[in-house]
Amino acid sequence: MTINTQAQAAERLPAIPPSQYTEEQKKAAEEFLATRKVPVFGPFEPLMHSPQVMSQARAMGDYLRYQSALGTTLSELVILITAREWSQDYEWYVHHPIALKAGIKPEVTAAIADGRRPTGMTDDEEIVYDFSMELHKNKRVSDHSYERAEKRFGKKGIVDLTGINAYYTLLAMQMNVAQYQLPRDGKKLVRFPE
Repeated sequence: MTINTQAQAAERLPAIPPSQYTEEQKKAAEEFLATRKVPVFGPFEPLMHSPQVMSQARAMGDYLRYQSALGTTLSELVILITAREWSQDYEWYVHHPIALKAGIKPEVTAAIADGRRPTGMTDDEEIVYDFSMELHKNKRVSDHSYERAEKRFGKKGIVDLTGINAYYTLLAMQMNVAQYQLPRDGKKLVRFPE
């Protein structure tokens, strides 16, 4: 028996048409639009099946993405690392061009996409990369990486750096569970091991 995975993907946490929103979903969608200035999209679509989680996630993302102690460029680096670690195609698709525009070098993003340690990173990028990779791979951070990050970004920076990794892991997990589809012009990340 052949299983059509595309058909299955469409059945997992599909986007809910706004005309079918419950009162809670309508309220969450209105708050999303008021805050983000766009309708619910991307990872927030599957999250709309639990509008309270979607609203809380959106609120956390508003800070971590746009106002963290790391700034936009380093935040985008963390997002790409997380997208790669979770093989989350949509997250990569959305954030790769943003990271390039924010100043992450194309050769750094290419290495991350390939699963290699990038060369030619700035000192700040190396600190963030090492911290994030240890957190994803080892589920903890060494004293050396912690101390480097704390010296550079302070305790608030440590919390924000950890938070960005965790937040984009949450979104990646939700989209992977939902089998959230890439737009037609999107390119999938290589799956590891290959």
